[in-house]
Amino acid sequence: MNGPAAHSGPHWRRVMAALANPDARTAYAQIVLGEEILAAAKEQRRNRAVAILLEAGLVERTGSNAYQAAETVFRELLSQQPRRQPKTGVDRFLRLGRIDRYPANAADRRELLTWIVGEAIQPGEALTERQVNERLLSYTDDVVLLRRYLVDFGLLERTASGSSYSRPA
Repeated sequence: MNGPAAHSGPHWRRVMAALANPDARTAYAQIVLGEEILAAAKEQRRNRAVAILLEAGLVERTGSNAYQAAETVFRELLSQQPRRQPKTGVDRFLRLGRIDRYPANAADRRELLTWIVGEAIQPGEALTERQVNERLLSYTDDVVLLRRYLVDFGLLERTASGSSYSRPA
């Protein structure tokens, strides 16, 4: 079964598609503001815009040619969103693959740093400070702090001259 009866409540894709249509978006704004709907447009164009809004659940018919914005459409859309699963492991400290915060707990911090060095630097690879910084930039804007943590936790070794960094053997 297709159409609005096939779904319970509004669907976000239909709402977004309706709002992406310039005529429907203008008509929706005019309905919300209590203005005449697409006054300068031909009747067919106006009817098509209103039909899109009705199909999406953004407006409701209140009379033969009267419409109002649906009061609950956005609340219903938000209630359909799945609950986020709690993050586990290093994901607890990342946002979009970058460090959101450093763990206060030393064991958690070591776990995060071990993961980062494992992702960014291959065993046996010797890198300049600049190369290390470029790779760490994927995880944070403060590469100096991250590099220092990696060295302090023994996950990254620096030559005495500071010219090269590598993972310990």
